[in-house]
Order: sequence, then structure tokens, then C-alpha cells
Amino acid sequence: MTGKSAHSPTVSGVEIPGLGPVTLDDQLGWYVSGPLPVAVLGATCRVAVARYDDDPAKEDFHTVISTFLALDPSVLRAAESSIFEYYQDETAAVIAGNDWDWYVEIPRSEDVWQHIEIGPYVHIERDHHDDRRIYVSVECECDWEVEHGLQIVFREGRYVSKVGPYDGHPTNPNGVVYRRH
Repeated sequence: MTGKSAHSPTVSGVEIPGLGPVTLDDQLGWYVSGPLPVAVLGATCRVAVARYDDDPAKEDFHTVISTFLALDPSVLRAAESSIFEYYQDETAAVIAGNDWDWYVEIPRSEDVWQHIEIGPYVHIERDHHDDRRIYVSVECECDWEVEHGLQIVFREGRYVSKVGPYDGHPTNPNGVVYRRH
């Protein structure tokens, strides 16, 4: 899990529309905002934007940022059943492995939120390998999978397009929201 950056940000003098002044983490090459309220997550997060300087269509980032920051929590709640399915698969593996130290009881899909801690960073990046769209990725801690956590991805900042263990990839094969591993 990546969590907080261990690198020192440097002042950049750059403003990104929707984020305001950002600092450059010169080791990672990301621009990082100050803390911002993110309504869809119900949390305050810093937004990290990757490969912004090299992108020929910066306005795509601006649109995604604006769209994402305007989302309401119902967009995240729409992914609840997929997140619960991820929990159920991990729990089945825990039970099959007789590894009761990691067992977490979550009776209903709407209860998963009590077992998730939204990460301090929202990461925005263009997919340079597949569809070239911009994705917003949120890394979360979750009680049922402490090693890989939970990754929630918003395609173009509009809707949840992927959930599952954090793997850093913005998409699943065949466009499914959750893919069993």
C-alpha cells in the first residue's frame, strides 16, 4: 500500500484548474493539491495528478477534476454491491484457509462502509497503455484485506469503474467493475 508519499514536495508555482495551487513532488513527478473536500468520498483528501506537464490535452484533466469533485455520495454507493462481493471473496478465502485472525463479519452490503478508511490521496492519471482515458483512483484501507486494501477507480471521474485489491491498474479486463482473483 502506498499511503503517504515519503518524498518531499517542492513548490511548483503551478495552478491546476479545480485544484488551485499545487506542489510538485519532484521524485514522483506528481503535482499534489492541498487538502480538499471530496463529497463523493465523504472525506478530505489531497489530489495527486500524474504526468500533467507532458500531456498534450491538459483540459481533459481539468474536466475530470471538475466532474469528480462535483459527484455526490450516491455514485460511490452504486458500487456497494461490488465492494461487498470483494469482501465476500476474501472472507471465503480466509475461511477456506482456516485463518480466523483475519476474519471480519459484515452481514450486509451496506455495512461495508464501516470497515473502510478512505486514503488521504486521490490519484489522477491518464491510462497510457489501453484506452487513454483519465482515471481517478482512491486507495483505501479495509478491515477484510489488510495487505492489499481496496482500490476504487472512477472512469473519467464520472462513475466507479473498478473496485478490488489495490494493484495500481485503472481497469479490469472486459470492463467489469469487480473481477474475482
